[in-house]
Amino acid sequence: MNAQVLETPRSWPERLTRGGLAICGLVSVLTAAAILAVLAVESTSFFQHVPLSRFLTEREWTPLFADQHFGIWPLVAGTALTTACAMAVALPLGLLAAIQLAEFSSWRTRRVVKPILEMLAAVPTVALGYFALIVVTPALQEVIPGLSSFNALSAGLMMGIMILPLVASLVDDAIRAVPTALREGAYGLGATRTAAIFRVVLPTAASGIAAACLLAVSRAVGETMIVAIAAGQQPQLTADPRQPVETMTSYIVKVSMGDTPAGTLEFQTIFAVGLALFLMTLVLNMLAHHLRGRILKGGRL
Repeated sequence: MNAQVLETPRSWPERLTRGGLAICGLVSVLTAAAILAVLAVESTSFFQHVPLSRFLTEREWTPLFADQHFGIWPLVAGTALTTACAMAVALPLGLLAAIQLAEFSSWRTRRVVKPILEMLAAVPTVALGYFALIVVTPALQEVIPGLSSFNALSAGLMMGIMILPLVASLVDDAIRAVPTALREGAYGLGATRTAAIFRVVLPTAASGIAAACLLAVSRAVGETMIVAIAAGQQPQLTADPRQPVETMTSYIVKVSMGDTPAGTLEFQTIFAVGLALFLMTLVLNMLAHHLRGRILKGGRL
């Protein structure tokens, strides 16, 4: 009886905690379901006027002009181009930073450097966008001929700086999850520290590194303010980063500013683009979580 009396007060906090967590999870699921339902309903209305074949096969995107074209590929190309520029910056720098923190830095250095690195994630993206437009673009124009005032390169570079802490932190966690015994085994076979890192540690952490890259790509694909400010708003099917482009997110921002009447076909395009963006990020996140799961199970790619 005494044991039961002592146990009862402890169960209430646990029950409240579980109930609160369940409510938070349910709210998240319901919010995501509501967003998806709105996207599906509005997109269905859009595709009743614009066939899906036209959405996927046309090579121009001009829904706000008199000569309307509804090909999504210029927006996809702009999104992919800025994301590629961002990953070209974030992936090598983030990987090297993670290796330095996980394998070479002392715990004191790690305690100082890692928080400073992660502080980059707190910089407002609006500030990064204007920095790209006012500072980065004029500097690049001095060395890159033909670089437009609005271009995918400057926006992509600043997006890379933005997602650098994400890549470094996730790759650092993946490297530190590699068992110490593997490193010691490599040293016992005569491997140098560098050889052990690049031939044993990194291949073992490949799933986590790939997951970090996919999550960083998802973050870059969904970035809005940097590309809206610095990349320009000209939907072009181009692979030249010197040219202005329009991404899927920047188009949504442009139409949502209030100049386009709600309920019109032009306004409904933001939901069709939003649905395409949702599907892209969903696939990337599912792949990333799958790879993270392999890391937790001790698997490799």
